[in-house]
Amino acid sequence: MSLSPVLLFTYNRPLHTQKTLSALLENKLCKESELFVFSDGCKDEVDAKDVKEVRKIIHAIDGFRKVHIIENNDNQGLANNIIGGVTKVIEEYGKVIVMEDDLVTSPYFLTFMNEALDMFENENRIGHIHGYCYPLPELPDAFLIKWAGSWGWATWKRAWQEFNSDGKALLNEIKSRKLSRTFDFNGKYPYTRMLRRQVKGQNNSWAIRWNASLFLKDMLSVNAGRSLVKNIGFDGSGTHSGSQDIFATHLYTQKLSIGISEIEECKDARKAIERYYGKTNSFWAKVKRRVNRHFSLVYK
Repeated sequence: MSLSPVLLFTYNRPLHTQKTLSALLENKLCKESELFVFSDGCKDEVDAKDVKEVRKIIHAIDGFRKVHIIENNDNQGLANNIIGGVTKVIEEYGKVIVMEDDLVTSPYFLTFMNEALDMFENENRIGHIHGYCYPLPELPDAFLIKWAGSWGWATWKRAWQEFNSDGKALLNEIKSRKLSRTFDFNGKYPYTRMLRRQVKGQNNSWAIRWNASLFLKDMLSVNAGRSLVKNIGFDGSGTHSGSQDIFATHLYTQKLSIGISEIEECKDARKAIERYYGKTNSFWAKVKRRVNRHFSLVYK
């Protein structure tokens, strides 16, 4: 098994970056893996100090087989940084594992990702691998689903070639083929609205375009059924982060078995995620979270 390079995208959160790196260094395959760190430039003088701190941390990295550091002189933004970085590395290596600076991983994260990359390298119906999972204990160790999550993921050059950065074209195709409800997990999560907002310039998400690109090509993702990734960015510190508890999960610290026997979407997993979205994304669930956040701020 040839190991994939690991790509880490950083900006202005030194504490988060350190935690992300510390967890990666606990991974069993860390010492055999190459790491590419993409450090985005600051937007203004307010960010300059934190960007400088992040760069001190990444220049001190030790524990990977080889470390490559790419520092942007200006601020490209997360979407451009990721799209450009993935495209650059995947052209040479043919596959990538992608991390952002607010993700803490299980010691078996790299094992799962590399095994799945190796196992499904020539399976054209599979275009994505994802290490995060919602807290749904009824799921198998690994399953296939028509959905591309972005918290600790991997792909191959053959699949990345299907990425369409034109959100308007993606949105028009989803609408013309009347696929919005399916794309939105039977209307339980507003992925179509996220794409529409990207088209309007109200967000700059690369992830919703990657998700839509694979969805329209009918490509599947290998998803961990126990979360090998924990997002620590929902503390208000990030450019695109808020404060959310619906994504809270415990890291699974054992090895997962990728026992996938047929290349078909797991209907039970899709239904489980749909039910989860229904419970956590309903009007009253959102009201309850807002009330809880308000009281936690008032009485903390």
